[in-house]
Amino acid sequence: MGRGSGWEPAHVTAWRGKRLVGALPLYLKTHSYGEYIFDWGWADAASRLGIGYYPKLVAMVPVTPVTGRRFLFAPDEDPARLASRLIDGCFEVADAAKCSSIHLLFLSPEEQQWVAADGRLMKRVSFQFHWRNANYDTFDDFVGEFRSSMRKKLRKERRVASDAALRIDRLQGDELRAADWRALERLYRATCGRKGSYPYLSQEFFELAPTSLDGSPLVFAARYDGRIVAASLNFAKGGHLYGRYWGATQRHDMLHFELCYYRLIEHAIDNGMRRFEAGAQGTHKLRRGLMPVPIYSGHWIRHPVLAQAVADFLPREAASVEEQIRELSHHGPFRRRTDGEPDSQRASR
Repeated sequence: MGRGSGWEPAHVTAWRGKRLVGALPLYLKTHSYGEYIFDWGWADAASRLGIGYYPKLVAMVPVTPVTGRRFLFAPDEDPARLASRLIDGCFEVADAAKCSSIHLLFLSPEEQQWVAADGRLMKRVSFQFHWRNANYDTFDDFVGEFRSSMRKKLRKERRVASDAALRIDRLQGDELRAADWRALERLYRATCGRKGSYPYLSQEFFELAPTSLDGSPLVFAARYDGRIVAASLNFAKGGHLYGRYWGATQRHDMLHFELCYYRLIEHAIDNGMRRFEAGAQGTHKLRRGLMPVPIYSGHWIRHPVLAQAVADFLPREAASVEEQIRELSHHGPFRRRTDGEPDSQRASR
């Protein structure tokens, strides 16, 4: 990230005397790529109004669509009060850089409450597919919560993947050698080329990964004749797993589901992890036990006409998202309660 990437750091900090007491990672953006809270329609509306939409300010982990803390505080500070001071800083940066808008993305539910209490940013709701660990002891324990027909489909998919003439390895942290990272880079670029997406991860990333990343990378790799031909690149942090990249140079039925979902859920259960985030889009995730959950963001638009249009749009979008979550949850794979609702997450088991 930096000049020329479209993600120029413009972080906001709060100080009490000479002591750093708060921070908000913030980026000056000259495009909307890599955000996954899509505002292309807003940019198009700005163009039709004859106003500029870029630069804008965005708070998130660059090109990483995961919920997490954006507002950072010293332990003895009042978070809600300091959040408003950090938002003040956002507006100061927006004025100094002549930004069209401010976007705080992938906020935690608690942060969303602080932003709502501040009152200057509009609330937006979208959704992603997440798996949550309801105290499962084994993968079979998890699958046992599925309806009979869905259990049969899942087990068939796993059999098909296991019957391929492939060896599947789990590689974590420093188990990944430089040669493995080179293979992952080839798969990553092949996927970007096939989908026409921008390759955010540079060659330097893959060169530095073996020595610069901690134990967070988690790869499930399928090998044919000793060579990696398909893999999912994921990251683990604390009790959470994050699915990020997939690539393959050979086509094998059901292998994508095995490497991107089933092996990760199995890993999460075996290691007592709480959540696996598989990102937005792809209703095929629903059948594999990843359920829709709301994602929160906060937005401010400078131009009054565009701001009013967005303000009118967001409540309608939120109602639509709520309906989509409800409908998708109803069609999940889990057994239904006697009232017909899905018994999907046994969080209190």
